[in-house]
Amino acid sequence: MKKLLPDILWPVLIVLSIFFASGQSEIATPGFSFSLDKVAHVGVFGALATSLIRLNYFYRREWKGALQVWLLIALYGALDEYRQSFTPGRSVEFDDWLADILGAALAVSLYKAWPWYRRLLETNVKPPIP
Repeated sequence: MKKLLPDILWPVLIVLSIFFASGQSEIATPGFSFSLDKVAHVGVFGALATSLIRLNYFYRREWKGALQVWLLIALYGALDEYRQSFTPGRSVEFDDWLADILGAALAVSLYKAWPWYRRLLETNVKPPIP
C-alpha cells in the first residue's frame, strides 16, 4: 500500500490539471492553432494513459489492462468535453475527444508492445550517491 501513493500521484495530478484547465474560459497557451491544439490533446491524454498503464492493477492484466485504460481515458475525455459546455468561452469539440482517445491508444500500445519504450520510462534517473 505504501507504494500505491507514489504510483497513483502522477495520474491524479494529470487528471487535476486537465480538470482545472478545461474549466477555464481562457487558457494560457502559446497561441495554439487548430493542429497544435490536437497535438496537445494527444500528448496530455497520452501522458495520462501512460501513467495509468504503469500501475500494477492495469499492467498485470496485459492487453486487457491496456483496453481498460483506453476505455477510462475515452470516458474521461468525453466527460471533460461535456463539462466544457458549461464553461463560458469554451466549446465541445468531437475532434478534441478523438485526439484524446488517439493519444491514449498510442501511449498504451507503445508501452505494451515495445519493451525499449517501457525500459526508457522505467529507467532510474537519480544520480548515483558517491
